[in-house]
Amino acid sequence: MTGTWSLQGKTLFITGASRGIGKAIALRAARDGASIAIAAKTAEPHPKLPGTIYSAAEEIEAAGGKALPILCDIRDEAQVADAVAKTVQAFGGIDILVNNASAISLTGTLETPMKRWDLMMGVNGRGTFACSQACLPHLLKADNPHILTLSPPLNLSPRWFQHHTAYTIAKYAMSLCTLGMSAEFRGRVAVNSLWPRTIIGTAAVAMLKGAAEFENCRKPDILADAAHAILTRDAKTTTGHFFIDDEVLAEEGITNLDQYAVQPGAELAADIFLD
Repeated sequence: MTGTWSLQGKTLFITGASRGIGKAIALRAARDGASIAIAAKTAEPHPKLPGTIYSAAEEIEAAGGKALPILCDIRDEAQVADAVAKTVQAFGGIDILVNNASAISLTGTLETPMKRWDLMMGVNGRGTFACSQACLPHLLKADNPHILTLSPPLNLSPRWFQHHTAYTIAKYAMSLCTLGMSAEFRGRVAVNSLWPRTIIGTAAVAMLKGAAEFENCRKPDILADAAHAILTRDAKTTTGHFFIDDEVLAEEGITNLDQYAVQPGAELAADIFLD
């Protein structure tokens, strides 16, 4: 099931690509010679989270791609529209949208301020919908258009709600976009989700969970390689899936995943939403 399409010459619009998983997906595409719009909020370095849209752009260009850093809060539809317009002006169109940006708070109902609820719903649900809506007119003109959203399978077991109801609802809003849009645009634009089997070691996770648990993670590279495999498949036949990273790589013949471990040999921590 190896993809027959290349990302060479393709234009990707990636949200939250200044660091972590989004940047890893961008760098993998850059190695093919793709053009990448980095739509993210970080213009100035964060004291605990390294990486800005400008440093990511430098890395993308060093890897062989073209980069367009765009300061964009995806909760704001005017900023999204402007970012999409700048991307089309710079690169001539958009072939792929990666909805990677996400806000997280693994808190119970009484511990979740409404400000945090609004942030998660604004970035995760509204942002994914807004970026998809803004990119679709351009995707519909592309040769092999894809929307790929970093969100989990829709698992309605109460165990995935009881400890962080707000976050689960916000994250599933992204997955519901995949469910609906994949049916709406079937045969014209591929719309899929991708989720990791294990927790992915990013600076954000290290800050959230601490360095000890960081060692039980896989690197963002596993999602980058899985995303690349999905995005190089035929958009007309690859849609409506909730992919898991290791299953995608197994379909590509990659079963030894040792290279992706942050700490080789360490027991891996399973990600949430997967039974």
